[in-house]
Amino acid sequence: MMHLAFIGLGKMGAGMARNLIRGGHRVAVHNRTRAKSEALAADGARVALSPAQAALGSEAIFTMLADDASVEEVVFGNDGFISTLARGAVHIASTTMSTALARRLAAEHARRGQQFVAAPVFGRPEAAENQKLIVVAAGPEGVVARCQPLFDAIGRQTFVAGKEPWQANAVKLCGNFMIASLIECFGETNAILRKAGVAPHLFLDIMNTLIASPIYANYGRMIAEEQFEPAGFALKLGLKDIRLALATADELTAPMPLASLLKDQFLAALADGQGDLDWSSVTRVAARNAGL
Repeated sequence: MMHLAFIGLGKMGAGMARNLIRGGHRVAVHNRTRAKSEALAADGARVALSPAQAALGSEAIFTMLADDASVEEVVFGNDGFISTLARGAVHIASTTMSTALARRLAAEHARRGQQFVAAPVFGRPEAAENQKLIVVAAGPEGVVARCQPLFDAIGRQTFVAGKEPWQANAVKLCGNFMIASLIECFGETNAILRKAGVAPHLFLDIMNTLIASPIYANYGRMIAEEQFEPAGFALKLGLKDIRLALATADELTAPMPLASLLKDQFLAALADGQGDLDWSSVTRVAARNAGL
């Protein structure tokens, strides 16, 4: 049993925090919207009034937030926890964030005698709730090993990307780029087949026979049925991740021409008011371009 803190109780974070509680850990929670913290109190969490308060007495603190700015605020802001997190305690960052911010966090925590591990996850909210996430961790070997019981509490499998935390963020961004590419492929093929008079579900069945994958099955069904609400992962966040993947590509001098195309497709969807729909709704851009 560990004393933990968890900051960020959105669609993903709430399920993750709940599973840490179910795993027998004592968890202090904080969210900008206090009602979300209160909901976890019924499961046994302690509600903290600020990130700084949440970190007091914690051996490890998770952050699961929307973007870089949100992470910077809870870590370095006026009520940020970097000043209250104990020496030797671990910040486990599960936010899909930039590799640049991961490097900054690693340096700042090291300067204060704290530990830092990046541990972004793959999976939608139902996977978070049911302890089925894929965890990608990176950081000092001994610290990652120390966190493994926590990863086991939230996910079904953990992959270690390397000893530098930012490496896990690079993996996550590349993974989201791959999923976005698949979604775009489905959108373009669906547009063609709809104009050809072929049922989208028939094509989906063929693809699932050729390439058995939960990504194909789940997103293919959502796209075929145009089921974009409620959003498991908002389109505006998908655009954020594609931009971060391109920034990482710039850092490493590795061109990503397909990611540049995807950015434009997501921008077109955002301009059409789809920002809060599921990111699979980007397929509407291909449909509109085809005159559907």
